[in-house]
Amino acid sequence: MEEKLRQSEINLVKVVLFGPESTGKTTLSRQLARHYNTVWAPEYAREYLQDKWNNERKTCEESDLIPIAIGQMDLENSLAKKADKLLICDTDLLETKVYSEEYYGGFVDPLLDEFAIKNTYDIYFLTYIDTPWEEDDLRDRPEQREEMFNAFKNALEKYNRPYVLLKGDKETRLKKATQIIDDLIAKKENLHSYSDSLIDLDLHFLHQNIDPNTLMH
Repeated sequence: MEEKLRQSEINLVKVVLFGPESTGKTTLSRQLARHYNTVWAPEYAREYLQDKWNNERKTCEESDLIPIAIGQMDLENSLAKKADKLLICDTDLLETKVYSEEYYGGFVDPLLDEFAIKNTYDIYFLTYIDTPWEEDDLRDRPEQREEMFNAFKNALEKYNRPYVLLKGDKETRLKKATQIIDDLIAKKENLHSYSDSLIDLDLHFLHQNIDPNTLMH
C-alpha cells in the first residue's frame, strides 16, 4: 500500500495547482501543458467520484479517500515518465488531506497523512476564488468558498510548502505561472526529457487528448 502512495524519483520540475473547487486549476493545467509541450496529471477524484455518482447516486465517503489517493499517485507517476522537464499536477495528496479534514471532522487516514506530507513539489500555485462558480454533480459548498480557500492556504503554510497565489483572469495567471516555472527550469540541471521522436510524441499526448499532428505545423 505504501509504495502505491509514494512519489517516483524522476528529476523534473513538479508543479501543483492547489485550491478549492471551481478556481481554474484544470484550465491552467491544460494551458501550462500546451505552453511547455509536456503532460499534466488530472484530478483522479473527479473521474472516480463521477462514476460513483452515476452508478450509485452516492457522493464521497471516508472509505473512498485511499483509493482516490492511490489513483492520483498512479496517474502522477505514470505521466512523470512522459513529461518533458516539467510535470503539471492538477492536485496532490495534500489537497486530498485538506478535503478529508474539512469534510470528515478532521479525520485523515494515517497513510494519506504520511504521504501528503512526504511527497514534495517545486512550487504550488494557490488558485484564488475570483473565478465564477460552475455547478456540476460533484461540487458543493459554493457559499463556503472563502472558508475552503483559507483551509488550503493554511495547509501550505503549516507544512512550509513553497507557493504563489494566482489571481485574475486566465492570461494573467498563465503569465505569472510561466515566469516562475521558467526560473525553476533554468535552475535545475539534468531534467528528465521525454523523447521528441514522432512515435513517442504520439504517446506523449495520448493522455492529454491533443492531436500531435497539429503540433508539427
